[in-house]
Amino acid sequence: MEKLPTFSATKVSLILPLLVLLLPVLVSGDCTCTPVDNSRSNKAEALIYKLVAIATILFGGAIGVCIPILGKRFPILRSENDIFFVIKAFAAGVILSTAFIHILPDAFNQLTDPCLDQNPWGNFPFTGFIAMLGAIGTLMVDSFATAYFQKAQSNNVTKPLDSDEENSEKLAGHVHVHAHAHGSAAVVSDESAGSELIRHRVISQVLEVGIVVHSIIIGISLGASQDPTIIKPLVAALTFHQFFEGMGLGGCVTQANFKNEAAAIMALFFSLTTPVGVSIGIGITNVYSKTSPTALIVEGVLEAAASGILIYMSLVDLLAADFLSSRMQSKMRLQVWAQMALLFGAGCMSILAKWT
Repeated sequence: MEKLPTFSATKVSLILPLLVLLLPVLVSGDCTCTPVDNSRSNKAEALIYKLVAIATILFGGAIGVCIPILGKRFPILRSENDIFFVIKAFAAGVILSTAFIHILPDAFNQLTDPCLDQNPWGNFPFTGFIAMLGAIGTLMVDSFATAYFQKAQSNNVTKPLDSDEENSEKLAGHVHVHAHAHGSAAVVSDESAGSELIRHRVISQVLEVGIVVHSIIIGISLGASQDPTIIKPLVAALTFHQFFEGMGLGGCVTQANFKNEAAAIMALFFSLTTPVGVSIGIGITNVYSKTSPTALIVEGVLEAAASGILIYMSLVDLLAADFLSSRMQSKMRLQVWAQMALLFGAGCMSILAKWT
């Protein structure tokens, strides 16, 4: 099979840091509509917990995203085995719960905050509208990117040989036709496998974009906080949060069958995103305010868009693709285990919402 044209994981991972650099500028601001309660502020103690958070979140995210990727070395965890479908269903449940339970409510709170002007923010349901646009935009990217790369791939596939010449002997013609049929079948098989691989590569990179946006925001919010009583429970909750999200992303990267270098870049970028966000939050502590209208709008819009991306990806590209596949439909036991894993993953992430 010819080399597949795909998104470059390296290029995507180099572009995304621009978002990291722009966010502090956008969300910082001194103007707030309500005074900040500093009664529980303790900068020295808070800094210690923030440094702990950077280390533990980095470790949790790295372990989570690497488990499926390194699982390729263990036969039982390979994508052709049933256990992989169960793990992927668990991870999809985590991502779906992240969108509905963690991100979307935060976006609603931010874009309906009393600090924002009633006109226009109070006169239109912007959160749901932006989430819808995020889902539609993801569908468009998903569709156009897949179609583009499939077309590029098909142009690289060698065309079947022409039929035998008119004056060939009957036996020779029969042999040629037989070989031609097998060659065509091989081409169709290669095209089918290539198309599926392209889909997985598109899915994994779009999914990483949605996760990264959310991870940066929660990292900045944690890093800018000065209240140890808020930070302490967040350290453990966000560590598990990144671990579960990493498993979901790692499963998609595994199915995409990237080269080791590209897979490592995607895993590293995911692992570093929240710790970098925490570091940025520490750096802008004196100018950042969660009640600043600019911060509320920027974070609310990005969170709403991220929720739309993750809702689409989890339902359409992860769950529907697997649960409606012929393999899952033909194995009732696998269906049951996958559904239980889905509920368990969504449940685990929902419980973490108590502390995040």
